[in-house]
Amino acid sequence: MTWTETLRTGLAAIRSHAMRSILTVLGILIGIAAVILTVGLGLGSQKDVSESITSLGSNLLIVTPGSSTDTSGVRGGFGSLFSLTSSDAEALDSEVSAPDVSGVAPEKTSSLSVESSETNWTTSVVGTTADWLTVRSRSLDSGEFLSEDDVAQSAPVAVLGATAATELFGSTEVVGQTVTVSGIDFEVIGVLAEAGSSSETDLDDIVVAPLSTVSESLVGGRDRDAVNTIYVQAASAEQLSAAYQETQTLLLNLHGITDSADADFSVSTQDSLVSTATAVYRTLTVLLAGIAALSLLVGGIGVMNIMLVSVTERTREIGLRKALGAPPWAIRRQFLIEAGVLGLAGGLLGAALGILAARVLPAVLDSSVVVSVPAVVGSVVIAMGIGIVFGVYPATRAARLAPIDALRSE
Repeated sequence: MTWTETLRTGLAAIRSHAMRSILTVLGILIGIAAVILTVGLGLGSQKDVSESITSLGSNLLIVTPGSSTDTSGVRGGFGSLFSLTSSDAEALDSEVSAPDVSGVAPEKTSSLSVESSETNWTTSVVGTTADWLTVRSRSLDSGEFLSEDDVAQSAPVAVLGATAATELFGSTEVVGQTVTVSGIDFEVIGVLAEAGSSSETDLDDIVVAPLSTVSESLVGGRDRDAVNTIYVQAASAEQLSAAYQETQTLLLNLHGITDSADADFSVSTQDSLVSTATAVYRTLTVLLAGIAALSLLVGGIGVMNIMLVSVTERTREIGLRKALGAPPWAIRRQFLIEAGVLGLAGGLLGAALGILAARVLPAVLDSSVVVSVPAVVGSVVIAMGIGIVFGVYPATRAARLAPIDALRSE
């Protein structure tokens, strides 16, 4: 019997039990679609995190305060200590002390209620300097950004993010308008271009004002000179390592710390943040993909089940073919082809369903789903392999049937 005849006979046998074959294919289909979507969601999450971190700026170092411990011995998390100041930022901006640093932007952030003539909106009010726009790789949609004079004179001016402008005025055409924060009127001199959002933060829901104005008029207190974060931009990607060393050494000297293990601040790079986040999501992806792959095992058991039933139902047919001279390998090949076709059909349909779902889910979940070509191709191959592997036993059992015993069966 040729391969063509064997394939035609196998397809006829599958069609003769259409409903049973469909249910078997469905088991593999669901498993393949689940694996593709799981891998896609994991890769999409890694992509979102990477883009979110990259949106902070290019060639960037992020300096954050250390942790604090209160009088009762309770330790706060990183960032709870007021160990970074605007003076630290000014020192890092020195070409003499840090020649590989091209820009520094300290941030003092508070969540405050901002009022317009029409409504109010609680948003992040960020006090910073004129270099913030460049260091954070942001751009303006209209108007102008803070100037060095605005910071030096503690000017009551502000630049709004697109979301904040829309919530306060219903439009981004707001240059020249006035907003009020903690009883102080700020003139809107510019609107930032949209930067999008991460899974946790809307980067456009922000009000940017001079650091001096925020420190003196909005926050105040004994820690008015403290800042939440200092963003340090290296002159180039090649100089990032040197900028890291200069930042670390300079801050240790300024804070009078001799052992870096006792530092009251931390310096991180975008690469380290991306690597950490990617490692976490990769682990979760592997875990979830492993769970999804269990459904493939169930599908494989379904293939074995239907093939065993098929062998039982077609015992007389097998006996007749062997009596007419069909060798065992021909019988075995037919049943393996039937099992392989069921696996391949489930794999192709599952891949199609997974790709379709990957196109639809991002709008529902507000998260990226990346279709991995290796995952799709690998899933289809694995599905066909599962069909063949789980069809080996039924095929071997059929091939071993004695012709006389098969013909006697009812």
